[in-house]
Amino acid sequence: MKLIAYNVREDERKYIEKWAKRNKIEVAMTDARITAETAFLAKGYDGICALQTSAYEAEMFQSIAQLGIHSFAIRSVGYDSVDIEAAKKNNVKVTNVPGYSPSAIAEFSVSQALQLIRRVPAFNQRMEEQDFRWSGLISKELKHMTVGVIGTGRIGQSAIDIYQGFGSKILAYDVYQNPDLKDRVTYVEEIAELFQQSDLITLHAPALESNFHMINEAAINQMKQGVYLVNTARGSLVDTDALLSGLNSGKVAGAALDTYENETAYFSHDWRGKTIEDTRLQELLDRSDVLLTPHIAFYTEKAVENMVDISLDSVKELVEIGKSRNEIY
Repeated sequence: MKLIAYNVREDERKYIEKWAKRNKIEVAMTDARITAETAFLAKGYDGICALQTSAYEAEMFQSIAQLGIHSFAIRSVGYDSVDIEAAKKNNVKVTNVPGYSPSAIAEFSVSQALQLIRRVPAFNQRMEEQDFRWSGLISKELKHMTVGVIGTGRIGQSAIDIYQGFGSKILAYDVYQNPDLKDRVTYVEEIAELFQQSDLITLHAPALESNFHMINEAAINQMKQGVYLVNTARGSLVDTDALLSGLNSGKVAGAALDTYENETAYFSHDWRGKTIEDTRLQELLDRSDVLLTPHIAFYTEKAVENMVDISLDSVKELVEIGKSRNEIY
């Protein structure tokens, strides 16, 4: 068996090499993204492992199928960028990594929430200007806040564990309620209830057509005055224009965003010395009431190791037995 991993970062290489040695399987590596144009690199291999924020397009699945490759693993939880119908049409089975480290993302999201409510970005801005005054920046405590959690899968549940450690009251919303949480949190039947009652709202939902821009002008209008928003899930969940309007009006007191709806052209790239033409992204970067990070909530040593190991285990299963416990269809 021979496998190839696409879009490999330096921090992934040692884990890929360890897996290959442990399993006695050849795993080639390239820093190229997997597209129809780069599919030729996989010629002669039995399976592909990839990771990217840009789309896994129909033409790519057609290209790898023509090479005789029908086993494809992505090194991520989210698979909204995968053209599943094209994969099916070309008889390519696809797996994801359903839970590489929920605690990594949950810890990061709560740490960002703490920075928001304690007004750390604004204080940092003042410190840079040698203004050491406190006035106008009094903060809140999680212990006395109601936290609304949208999405209560592995990551949402981990976030709830942490917030409850601070003593926060938890409201939760999910189309599929988590049975492990029903005795610990208050589930609301309508998301509007969560909007109306939460002091801080944290998003842990996948990107679906049904929840595109779930945080929009209408949603924000239902929220408490001075609400805080944390998004470490998917950029498509938040209407950036509506969020900026909410921040400008004071309806939204602050936002921590580890993802952005038009992030693909910018996140994971070096833009030093270049002009950012996306004016909304630039405004988010310039604001002291916004914490913007480049999709790094997952980025810990353990998470990267798990992403590599689980994805390679999955593609190995597909090649060997034609199925995997982590298939996404």
